[in-house]
Amino acid sequence: MSELSDIGVIGLAVMGQNLAMNINDKGYRVSVFNRTHSKTLDFLAGPANAMDITGTESLESFVNSLARPRKMILMVRSGKPVDSVIDSLVPLLDDGDIIIDGGNSNFTDTERRVAELDKRKIQYIGAGISGGEEGARHGPSIMPGGHHKAWAQVKDIFQAISAKADDGEPCCDWVGANGAGHFVKMVHNGIEYGDMQLICEIYHYMRQVLEMPSADISRAFSQWNQGILGSYLVEITADILDYKENGEYVVDQILDKAGQKGTGRWTVINALELGTPLTMISEAVFARGVSALKQERVAASSILTAPDPVTSGQLPHLKADTTTLSALGDAMLAAKIVSYAQGFMLLRAASDEHQWDLQYASIASLWRGGCIIRSAFLDDIKRAFERDSALDCLMLDEWFAKKLAAAQNHWREIAATAVIAGIPVPALTSALSFYDSYRSANLPANLLQAQRDYFGAHTYERADRAAGERFHTDWTGHGGDVSSTTYQA
Repeated sequence: MSELSDIGVIGLAVMGQNLAMNINDKGYRVSVFNRTHSKTLDFLAGPANAMDITGTESLESFVNSLARPRKMILMVRSGKPVDSVIDSLVPLLDDGDIIIDGGNSNFTDTERRVAELDKRKIQYIGAGISGGEEGARHGPSIMPGGHHKAWAQVKDIFQAISAKADDGEPCCDWVGANGAGHFVKMVHNGIEYGDMQLICEIYHYMRQVLEMPSADISRAFSQWNQGILGSYLVEITADILDYKENGEYVVDQILDKAGQKGTGRWTVINALELGTPLTMISEAVFARGVSALKQERVAASSILTAPDPVTSGQLPHLKADTTTLSALGDAMLAAKIVSYAQGFMLLRAASDEHQWDLQYASIASLWRGGCIIRSAFLDDIKRAFERDSALDCLMLDEWFAKKLAAAQNHWREIAATAVIAGIPVPALTSALSFYDSYRSANLPANLLQAQRDYFGAHTYERADRAAGERFHTDWTGHGGDVSSTTYQA
């Protein structure tokens, strides 16, 4: 047989193909396998023509083509397909071989696989990979976790193929044990949901309230992309809004019914399980659910009334002028800060729960290039956690607190105008509500606790007594002294 390959890729959909070519571009020999062999042949004869990539017809020949310890990346659909490939691979492997899941697997599946394969002396890495097909081809952000001993074997390859930040640092480093890598990727995707929904709400405001044409909105996003709001998503939004076919803007022809693959939903579920107030990302997930109710929305539009029309004399920010666009930019920035702050709060809660010892400055660094949420201010997030690795919330960092203070008046005016005009802005307003809740020394939860004690005898703490001391009031005069100790409602 010819020279053995350094690494293998299983699954030749667009991500698998591009990742294999990226690896080969960096000087590594690659073997590939796809369940449908014709796809392998098409890949070798087409995009991979003249590359040092070995096509294999069976899993056995694939495994035998790899140098030891064998390293193989699975680029297949998450869930049962990953388990099926693993079950087929394991009998062919030797102690110390390394399986890497590069898909969007649920971190709980990764934790299970790490434990199961460890018993078989197979090392397992769950590597979140972000950047889409372009990132896979030219440099993604990679978030590996799992068996730490395996990291030394794949580090050089992974960091060679990853995106590089402006300072040259690779957007790939070890995240943590077990499912940490896939959890961080999940949170990345949750923040992505929030960013996308926020951008869509700003776009909707510009179309419906300001009555701006697509070309003007595109120019506004292009200008925002030159400053602190600069990001991959803002950049592509400007491109999308300016794209025409047959003289028509394509975005105007697309049905307003959004899909999702599940990672945003997983993020929200984990936030609920960990008790983390992931309000903005949750609203972004629910907004996709509302968009899916297209037929119901169309029917409701002829039954449910809109607010009376308003004029620029009645409300601020109803003119598409420089002042209003600046205010919109401030509102978008402030809500975006909240989204990232909540994402890192969830990472902290998960790190504590699973004892992962996540490094938040490092995670921010991984997201500076290659990934979908890469943004200009990720360097500032990195610096914030370098200043204080125990920072409870990103909004408490001096740099971010000042940005929020400078933006908040415009944020409130835009949110208020949208609400009065009847334009749905769930991400924008939920972010503002979280900001106001988080900065409030006192909230009405004292009444809520009284209600819980009234109907369920759940007890409460007192502001004037030691923390942890519980009290119960007989609110009706006939409830007695018995209190509930079995659950928290």
